[in-house]
Amino acid sequence: MYTASDLRKGLRLKIDNDPYVIIEFNFVKPGKGQALYRTKLKNMINGNQFERTFRSVDNFEPADLREKKMQYLYKEGDKYCFMDNENYEQVFLTEEQVGDAQNFLIDNLDVEILLFEDRPIGLTLPNFVELVVTEADPWAKGDTVSGATKPVKVQTGYTIQVPTFVSEGEKIRVDTRTSEYLTRVKG
Repeated sequence: MYTASDLRKGLRLKIDNDPYVIIEFNFVKPGKGQALYRTKLKNMINGNQFERTFRSVDNFEPADLREKKMQYLYKEGDKYCFMDNENYEQVFLTEEQVGDAQNFLIDNLDVEILLFEDRPIGLTLPNFVELVVTEADPWAKGDTVSGATKPVKVQTGYTIQVPTFVSEGEKIRVDTRTSEYLTRVKG
């Protein structure tokens, strides 16, 4: 059990049978009376946010969260299928749960699936993925501005800005946290 003095940004709690993460935290000590803890909480399942004030005597249950390495297999309708690398069981996440990560999901990619009480609720991508450029306009001579970029489409259908020398069919490394091009991959 957590007490109010344990509250801090990033702490994960179970409130009303749902997991929440504290995204903002303030300690308030009024002139008289007991201390208050003002928090902004985000529901880790549906993304709803709200503010709540707690007193110093309040207790909290930690959220039963764990991450498990799984492999992305395929998309079926609006669901994404992942396989547990240890027991080969399959779990499904919705498009809302996957979010922007769908821009970088390629077959057989290892990801971390976030489980709440053994129910999948989200995923964490590796920091870097290698994607093949499927559409790229040719570089036009005269476009020699330093730092110039052009949009290209990668194998997942996502469009990313890359330097002008990147061409169709090449493999590039992308930072999944910022959606930015890093480098070309040889071979």
